Amino acid sequence: MPTPNGSRGGMAFSAAELHVLRRSLAHALQPSSAPLAAEEVQDCLRLAQSVDEAVREAGRLRTFLLDDLARYRGALPASLSGYLELLRQALAAGYEPTPDDLAALRALRANPAAAALLERARAVAERSVRRRLSTTPAPRTRLLTLAGGREEPPRPAPAPKERPRPERPVPTPGEVFPPRRKPTPPPASGLAVM
Repeated sequence: MPTPNGSRGGMAFSAAELHVLRRSLAHALQPSSAPLAAEEVQDCLRLAQSVDEAVREAGRLRTFLLDDLARYRGALPASLSGYLELLRQALAAGYEPTPDDLAALRALRANPAAAALLERARAVAERSVRRRLSTTPAPRTRLLTLAGGREEPPRPAPAPKERPRPERPVPTPGEVFPPRRKPTPPPASGLAVM
């Protein structure tokens, strides 16, 4: 099974997995050749499932590391050296600092290491914002180029949501809250005079 290699999305494959990958890529590049045998198709499907599992594992590892970074950030200033080291490693692995990271570094800028890391984090954050504003990523889709491969059924388009119509019109504020009437003084007749 391929395994995640590092936090940047690298993956390690065994020799057998590379053989399957090479065969499927060769077939994808030369579709006019003979179709793959059923066993080869199954090998390719197993490899695809293994790659998907490795991607999920890499995501879990990244989530763990980001949670660890947040715990260290929450324990500042006591965890200063650990936080700076984790943030330095995360930035080297492609992490985009959050506003919380930048605020924590600003608060710690009296420390020379924190001040240097703040400049680096600002540059990474600025590049990230510019990149996001300049391009929008295309949605990731699975490539199914193998003859006899498992195809996913097309997903039906979600039906547009309609607002339920009220059975009667919505009352106006004047109907819900009638105008106040001025209190009338009690009648003067019938009072006892002393």
